[in-house]
Amino acid sequence: MRANTSHPWRYIVGAWLAIGLFEATQVVVSMKAMGMQHAWWTLFFVTLAGWSVWAAGTPLALSLLQRFPLPARKATPWLVHGAACLAISAAWASWTALLEHTTNPYAYPQGADPFLQLWKNRQVNNLLGSVILYSTMTSFGIALDSHRRLSQQRELLAQAQLAALRLQIEPHFIFNALNAVTGLIREKRDEEAIAAVASLGDLLRRVTDRSERQFVTLDDEMDFILKYLEIQQLRFAERLRCQLDIPADLMRAQVPDFILQPLVENAIKHGIAKRAKGGELRIGAAREGELLTFSIFNEGPALAAGAHDGVGLANTRQRLQALYGDAQSLALRDVPRGVLATVTLPYLEHACCAP
Repeated sequence: MRANTSHPWRYIVGAWLAIGLFEATQVVVSMKAMGMQHAWWTLFFVTLAGWSVWAAGTPLALSLLQRFPLPARKATPWLVHGAACLAISAAWASWTALLEHTTNPYAYPQGADPFLQLWKNRQVNNLLGSVILYSTMTSFGIALDSHRRLSQQRELLAQAQLAALRLQIEPHFIFNALNAVTGLIREKRDEEAIAAVASLGDLLRRVTDRSERQFVTLDDEMDFILKYLEIQQLRFAERLRCQLDIPADLMRAQVPDFILQPLVENAIKHGIAKRAKGGELRIGAAREGELLTFSIFNEGPALAAGAHDGVGLANTRQRLQALYGDAQSLALRDVPRGVLATVTLPYLEHACCAP
């Protein structure tokens, strides 16, 4: 286990300041309620200032946790952290004893007790509390590190699935596209053949892009889908009828790269291609509050009973789960005249396009 090396001071100071304010307020209020007479403002600030030692010791504890992870089977990490706990506790006892000795917050007529006596009382009487505080700091560091590791694992999983998705554009699709281009050339439909080759080149360039970006704008995603459909149109000609309903104001939305391609391919492969006359493919997007929903309808046969997700859909489900957790959904269901796939995910605007 390795603790996160970046522990911003503002969070550390903020946490200990909140604890100090709470205790200082509690001490003053409770003592006043019991009718005691002390130098209240002095007592408040002395109590608050005492927590500054624990704030300063927190980065030390977390750094030691990085070098000597806990829990551990060997004795060395426990001894190191035990020594650190005692050192911070001794520093706290010295600081609070010095403050009390010099300011006399309890307003004793004879003055505050001697420094060494105050230090001994602080160190002995609060040793258990110091152990609890140090244990709380290290537990918090371990929890933060576990959260960071989980986030990294989810990101790596999403990247691996994206890489697999890029390799998933079936080879037979490329061969079919090239055969279609060859047919156009033989028929001397040169302009269409050139356009088809250009679309295929753009599509393959995007597929083989080795960047690790996870998200693109919906505008970029639809640009890829349109090129993909242009190539598929070569295969199916009039058998594939496409209809898009993507509002212009959603084009800035942030979506996972290649999120629609497996769904469109699935609709064509298991829907349109199964019908001799082909059918209609409809792709839509809509925003409802903080959610963005995509719908992909294909005019094809109903879902087979007991059918399981193919590689593309399974990959997409896992990727959505890795990126959004339970804030997403992917569903396939039979509807009149065909099958509908819907994807719901949080609506976010792409960083480069946000106002």
